This record gives sequence, C-alpha cells and structure tokens, in this order.
Amino acid sequence: MNAHTDSGKAHARRDEERPGGGGGRTETVATPVGQARITWHDAKKAHTVLALGHGAGGGIEARDLRALAAAMPAEGVSVALVEQPWRVAGKKVAPAPRTLDAAWSALWPALTLPGLPVIAGGRSAGARVACRTAGELGARAVLALSFPLHPPGKPDKSRAEELTGVELPVLVVQGGRDPFGRPEEFPQGTSLVEVAWGDHGFALPKSAAVSEDEAMGVITGAVARWIGGGAPG
Repeated sequence: MNAHTDSGKAHARRDEERPGGGGGRTETVATPVGQARITWHDAKKAHTVLALGHGAGGGIEARDLRALAAAMPAEGVSVALVEQPWRVAGKKVAPAPRTLDAAWSALWPALTLPGLPVIAGGRSAGARVACRTAGELGARAVLALSFPLHPPGKPDKSRAEELTGVELPVLVVQGGRDPFGRPEEFPQGTSLVEVAWGDHGFALPKSAAVSEDEAMGVITGAVARWIGGGAPG
C-alpha cells in the first residue's frame, strides 16, 4: 500500500481515554489547518483499519459511526473515528472542501501507523473527503456512508463524479429516503446497500417496520461482509 507518509505534515501524541464515556484511546494530530483528533476503537487481532470522518452537521457521535466503532473490532477491524480540526476547535460551520482534504491528508500517516491496510471512509461530507483523497493517499478502499449525491431538491447538481472517479473498491450505504440522494439515483454499477426508511442520518420514522438497532445491524453487517469477503482487497 502506497500510503502518504510525509511525517512533516503530522505529529501525533497519545492522550488518555476520552472523558465522558466516548470510549477508545484518543490521539491528537497537528495539521496545517489546526489540531485533528482520532478516537481509536482497537481490535485485539486487527487485519484492517477503518478510518471514518464525520459530516458537516455533526461529529463522531453519529449513530452509524458509533455502531461501526462498536461492532467492527470483533471482526478484526480497528476503527479510527476522525474529528476534523474545525470540529475539535468548537466551530459550528465546516470549512471549504480543500481545507477538509488538507487536514485528512495531513493526519493520514497517523492512521497507517499500525502497519495495516486502511479503508478510508466517512459519512456525508466525510465520505466526499475520502473519495477525493483515497487514491493519492494509498487507501485500500472507500466506505461512503450517506453520500450526499446532490443538495436536497437539486438533483441537477450531482456529485456523482466524486464516486465514479475513485479507482478503488467503493461501498455506498444509503438511507432509502435520503433527500441528498436516494439509492435509485446513484449511477448504475454502484455497489450500494440500502437502509430502508433511513434518512440522511439513518433516522427512521415511527412507521418504519424495523428498529434503529436493526437498521444499524444492516450497516454493520454489510460492512463486515464487504471487508471479510475480500471486496477491498
């Protein structure tokens, strides 16, 4: 794996376990646009790292990110939940895409330190970052959760090229009623798992025939099978 390893761009230091029950060990990484933070959920005998960035409207507390962090270590996958510098600094508005990409690229060496293949991923804006940078950084594959195919109500402003331009295995996990792009709107040939009734945050209406735990099980099960089946290899 040809991971980007310019250590001059990122200097990490280990911190103690996150206060407040966030779980995992945390690592602060300096980037050219501020301090990023990685919360690690380690597998005992890991064969892969799954690095997940958050969206523009929230952090690593998102239900799908939490579910993957809880479930994947048992599958031999260490999960690294990445907080962008703007979020660490307490800002409420995400910066421009190029700034998000710069931070992700700078902290990438910290994600490769375990010496394992790294799957780049994230939800919403974090998925876009992973798609744009995965090839250059040497990621093994890309996991796109709630990929924002277009702004709500504006299907003509498609971001499909960010997906189709990735020359690596890509798995999209999308809510069935996501206003940023329903499953049937994605380009033909997209490897996609639908979470029925899910919105952009995979929240379900009261009328849904499944529970939130069951919906999260769809996500974690699909990702575990994808990785375990060798799709990213």
